[in-house]
Amino acid sequence: MLEVDVQKKLGSFLINVAFSVKMPGITALFGPSGAGKTSVINMVAGLLKPDQGQISVNGNSVFDSQLGIDLPPNRRRLGYVFQDGRLFPHLSVKSNLTYGMKLTNKDGQRVSFDKAVDVLDLGKLLCRRPAKLSGGEKQRVAIGRALLTSPSVLLMDEPLSSLDEARKAEIIPFVLRMQKEFMIPALYVSHSTDEISLMADHVVVVQSGEVSFTGKPDWLSSEKS
Repeated sequence: MLEVDVQKKLGSFLINVAFSVKMPGITALFGPSGAGKTSVINMVAGLLKPDQGQISVNGNSVFDSQLGIDLPPNRRRLGYVFQDGRLFPHLSVKSNLTYGMKLTNKDGQRVSFDKAVDVLDLGKLLCRRPAKLSGGEKQRVAIGRALLTSPSVLLMDEPLSSLDEARKAEIIPFVLRMQKEFMIPALYVSHSTDEISLMADHVVVVQSGEVSFTGKPDWLSSEKS
């Protein structure tokens, strides 16, 4: 489980959010552009330091302003899938996938290479370089690389935003299968109601830096009607 209660001032913009990500399933951090979603997920990842608050993963504090705890990203046991994948262009797909595994203690490796490759259908791509991949293939590799760190929670920051509708439709079944197979809770940032309706088990709505709603994704259907 991931528990977040943080505050951060960015210029005149104040972020003040509190929510939890339960396991298993996908919790969507949903809201319009500029609501503060990416700043929140970056605070969880350790890429942006909150001004105050607490963040815990499975009951263990990774940030606590009162206790002076601020673990670096590599010690938080969190996988991160960025909007643009951020694959290493000079490495093959296989080397990109195993890069994170090398940073994970063998005793903590819960996701096997062969299983991740099978679930994400990457077997035929292993010898290719990122330049030879489609946008959807790149994101599948990025998801696989994050999975192979055997994270306690998977963070996904609008991973489909750079893809056209056909590629989005291609990726969504892989994300759903990944959840079913590995049972790793995910925090999924998006401003797309269609994505959230198809994938999310729980929704945290962020507006103007604050949580305005938490609940089931069927709330989105009533908002659209």
